[in-house]
Amino acid sequence: MEDSHSRSTLCLLFYKEGWVNLNNLSTPNQAQKGVSISIKNVSRNFGNFKALDNVSFDISKGEFFSLLGPSGCGKTTLLRIIAGFDAPDKGEIFFGDKNILSLPPEQRTSNLVFQTYALFPHLNVYDNIAFGLKLKHVDKKTIEEQVKKYVHLVELDEHLYKKPNQLSGGQKQRVAIARALINEPSVLLLDEPLSALDAKLRQSLLVELDRIHDSVGITFIYVTHDQSEALSISDHIAVFNHGKVLQIGTPYEIYEAPSTEFVARFIGDTNLFPCTVISCEKFQEEYMLRVEVPALKTVIKVTDNEPVALGTEMDFTIRPEKIKISSDANITLDNVFAGMVDEPVYSGFQSKFFIKLEESEQVIKVFKQHTTYLDDGPEIQWKDKVSIGWRAQDGYLVKEKD
Repeated sequence: MEDSHSRSTLCLLFYKEGWVNLNNLSTPNQAQKGVSISIKNVSRNFGNFKALDNVSFDISKGEFFSLLGPSGCGKTTLLRIIAGFDAPDKGEIFFGDKNILSLPPEQRTSNLVFQTYALFPHLNVYDNIAFGLKLKHVDKKTIEEQVKKYVHLVELDEHLYKKPNQLSGGQKQRVAIARALINEPSVLLLDEPLSALDAKLRQSLLVELDRIHDSVGITFIYVTHDQSEALSISDHIAVFNHGKVLQIGTPYEIYEAPSTEFVARFIGDTNLFPCTVISCEKFQEEYMLRVEVPALKTVIKVTDNEPVALGTEMDFTIRPEKIKISSDANITLDNVFAGMVDEPVYSGFQSKFFIKLEESEQVIKVFKQHTTYLDDGPEIQWKDKVSIGWRAQDGYLVKEKD
């Protein structure tokens, strides 16, 4: 029988760009269905570069949580610290009520999936997935049962004995995920796992990842710079920039109610302008504000769920898909502008219009969904005169500064 010393022996695979933890202490029959995680005041510097700046937040047990931000914002550094491959200059990280920073990677109940797959090229799918269990001297029958279970989970039953060079990029990533999951960690860490794949395959594997998460029920922490990935798959998202967490919320909250200018611009497309509040009145259950927008050379209406002091300077944002566009000059909305189509971009399911406003010559982005068959193409064309507008409820006031 394996003694406690051999069970805790360091068993890490180094291949190409990273370490893959292959020796979690849990056996296949001791699965933990996720664990809550607390990041407390974590900072990490590399010389004069501040990769993480006093980062704190909590992740619920069994949650699909995404770390989203541009390259160099600190998200991968935090993931490596959680995995145990780097250490913070200060701060604490808890799995449940246990501070795990003193534990080496092999003693943390987590596994890391890399964007580069990190598969053994000389081993077939079966042996790649079984590798961690073989290191722990799990009996042959159990290994076979577990490999078949996780191969079926990632839908690679017909590819069990193929080598990595016989697989597509998406199939290789599924093998990497199955190899991580077979050790039955309580946390699966995914570092931009789909970035090397083409757009259609990424969308397909996102659906698969969501299905796998629902099946295994453990905590997933997903690092990405792709806003659409994070929005489509996450329970909650933490938006990073320059080593700080700017906002944490559901995909809906992050998109509809961005807390800072950076979040508003980084998540999807938007039109954003500095503004100043010049009036604020109670309107039913909300407040109707009039804000002066110098870039538009006018005053617009926007609602808020709380009063805002007169003279407050902030940013106003309106998403392009919330703006109505029409060749009819008599559209009836709270905020209406006349303009000309400066640039139309046909994208199949929708058209993107860049509208130059008559009064200010400011360019506004407008997205129009194609909900009916277009026999002769979009009805609005380049250089057409149009009216655009939106309801006061569809704009949003960004109050915080980055």
